[in-house]
Amino acid sequence: MAVSVPAPPLAARLRSLLFVPGDRPDRMEKAALLDADALILDLEDSVTLAAKPVARTAVAAFLAAPRRQLLFVRINPLDSGLAEADLAAVLDTKPDGIVLPKAEGGASLAALDQHLSGETMILPIATETPAAVFALGSYGGVTPRLCGLTWGAEDLPAAIGASTSREEDGSYTAPYQLARSLTLFGAHTAGVPAIETVYPDFRDLDGLAAYTARGRRDGFTGMMAIHPSQVPVINAAFSPSADEIARAQAIIDLFAANPGAGALSLDGKMIDAPHLKAAKAILARA
Repeated sequence: MAVSVPAPPLAARLRSLLFVPGDRPDRMEKAALLDADALILDLEDSVTLAAKPVARTAVAAFLAAPRRQLLFVRINPLDSGLAEADLAAVLDTKPDGIVLPKAEGGASLAALDQHLSGETMILPIATETPAAVFALGSYGGVTPRLCGLTWGAEDLPAAIGASTSREEDGSYTAPYQLARSLTLFGAHTAGVPAIETVYPDFRDLDGLAAYTARGRRDGFTGMMAIHPSQVPVINAAFSPSADEIARAQAIIDLFAANPGAGALSLDGKMIDAPHLKAAKAILARA
C-alpha cells in the first residue's frame, strides 16, 4: 500500500521563477499566462531610475488583481535609498515574496524582516557583493520567511573588477564556482531550497537544458529565468520523471513494510536512511 507524503510548503514548488520588468505591464500580463511557478516583478536592474515610480505603481496594480502564480517583487538594495519606497508601494497588495538583491547574510534578512507582515516570504540573492560570500552560512534561524537562497554571477565580478565570471566555453571561472557552491550549501544549511541563477543566452535552449541538468544533479531544486521560452525547459528539468517517482514510492513502501530495518535491498542495490530521505523529497516535489 502506498504511503502518502505531506504536501510541501509553497517554497518547495519553486521550480521556475521568471523575471519581468516592473515598468512593463504588458509583459506582466503575458507572463501571467505562462506556467512559471513564480514571477519576479522587478523594480531593480531592469528599471531605470527615472522609471521606478511608474514601475512601483504598475507592480502594485498587478499585485492587486487575481493571481494564479506566486508573485515576488525584487526591490532595490536595502542601502540604495530606494527600498523603502519600493516596499511602501507594494506591501499593501500582499506580494507572496520579496526578492532581496545584494543581500549580505542574516543581518540583511533581519533588516528586511522588520518591514514585513503576514506570510510574505523572502528570497535573497546572496552573492552580489564580496562581503556577501562570507555570510552565506548565516541565513538559517533568522526568520521563517526565508523561502530559498539564490545567487548571481553578474554583479559580483563587477564589484571586484573582474572582466568576466565565465570561461570561453561558458562555464564559470573558479571564484564563481565557489560562490555557486557556497550558495548551495548555505541554502541547505538553512533548510530552504537552493535556486540556480539565470542562464543569460535565452536562445540557447539546448545549453539551458544541460545547465539545468547540472543544477538538479548538484542539489538545486529550481532556477530563475529571464525569458518565457526558458520556463518549460526549467520546469521539465526540476520535475521528477515518472521513473524517479515510481522508484521513490518503491523505496518508501519498502521501508514502510519493514519498519525496524536500517538498510534494505531494492533491485539488487543497498538502500538506507539517506535514500529514504531523498525518496520523500522527490515525492514532495512531484
